[in-house]
Amino acid sequence: MPIATVNPANGETLRTFEAMDGQETERRIAAAHRAFRSYRTTDFAARARLLNRAADLLDEDRQDIARTMTTEMGKPVGAARAEAAKCAKAMRWYAGAAERLLADEHPDEADVRDSGASRARVHHRPLGVVLAVMPWNFPLWQVMRFAAPALMAGNTGLLKHASNVPQTALYLEDLFTRAGYPEGCFQTLLIGSGAVEAVLRDPRVAAATLTGSEPAGRAVASVAGDEVKKTVLELGGSDPFVVLPSADVEKAADTAVTARVQNNGQSCIAAKRFIVHTDVHDAFAARFTAGMRALTVGDPLDESTDVGPLSSEQGRADLEELVQDALDKGATALCGGRRPEGLDAGWFFEPTVLTGITPDMRIHHEETFGPVATLYRVADLDEALDLANDTPFGLSSTVWTRDPEEMDRCVRDVEAGGVFFNGMTASHPALPFGGVKRSGYGRELAGHGIRAFCNATTVWYGPGSDAR
Repeated sequence: MPIATVNPANGETLRTFEAMDGQETERRIAAAHRAFRSYRTTDFAARARLLNRAADLLDEDRQDIARTMTTEMGKPVGAARAEAAKCAKAMRWYAGAAERLLADEHPDEADVRDSGASRARVHHRPLGVVLAVMPWNFPLWQVMRFAAPALMAGNTGLLKHASNVPQTALYLEDLFTRAGYPEGCFQTLLIGSGAVEAVLRDPRVAAATLTGSEPAGRAVASVAGDEVKKTVLELGGSDPFVVLPSADVEKAADTAVTARVQNNGQSCIAAKRFIVHTDVHDAFAARFTAGMRALTVGDPLDESTDVGPLSSEQGRADLEELVQDALDKGATALCGGRRPEGLDAGWFFEPTVLTGITPDMRIHHEETFGPVATLYRVADLDEALDLANDTPFGLSSTVWTRDPEEMDRCVRDVEAGGVFFNGMTASHPALPFGGVKRSGYGRELAGHGIRAFCNATTVWYGPGSDAR
């Protein structure tokens, strides 16, 4: 993929960029390593001042960077502004919480006495240069989920962003530079995917984090494993949205629309498979389908637009293949299922609800990255759980029920990194985020996210060590 801004609303190439050569990449790796040696010794107060300043600048830039994101990958501009605001909020949260989250741990002296210690503690130290390989769908938020905790922990960062959001990638480097971070603390690498392996194998790069496709995750994990370097992977998702008889069906159906089409349906944690108990299925299906049909598809820079284009022509083609395969094998489209009329220049697809899904259809097992929902009818909770777990992914899940016993059962049995009751799955800086199975491993955000790229150092004090 060329490194370029191509407007998905009309297919127009707006800017192209030359990939950095090996010499420039080497210069940036060296700068990141050099910056780490001094930046790691700064205290939390100094790091917090820098991160809060960056958050202030992001708030000032919100309107402009929102338009840039929308032009590069097609999200509605209102959602782009909200994404920028969410990033600033997370930055301020980590600025305030990092010292507490990384405070030394003190095992009970009685527990460690038989090791010969008079006392012991666990100290969290930064690892070094962290390489982040990030996707286009949330071009600010995905990066900030790594950058804010990594910088507050004392690490430095190298960003290899998706090739279709180069202006957003360069903006992020500029943001941290304007905030006053020392040279080399946060840099963007404008390189293709083929150049990632060499960066990851460089001994000055300590670890990596990737959000993206399963094949990309496998590639990075393989190289990192060969180099014995730590990784955090957040890959695909095919999240279930389960509705049981005690649910507020109208609220569930209304929320389901937003949960499915957020970010034009291009979100790993968007609800994709809607699994509804037979007692409430028809009422849910009618309201959900009506809500999907009522959405406005169009120019993402228009404030009235609900759903913009897919990010790329190939992305739309992949989605169309999944839908057509299902229709050819007997599925029914309750709404949508094709390209909207009058929007021929861009990569648009109608909000779609498919029913009659069977296991022989690709869409039953594969992730749908676009505004397409699959709707299932189940007889009871057991069947709902079996279907919810019948996927290679396990990122998050949503369950609508007022029954405490059903809630406990879902917490125990849903195979996912999160279970959200009576609301939409979302990421939040104070809550760990990540998945199981082919959705990846490790966690971002909260204390788990900031400790992901720290060395938990055991500090042992023998007799006579207590001079102070």
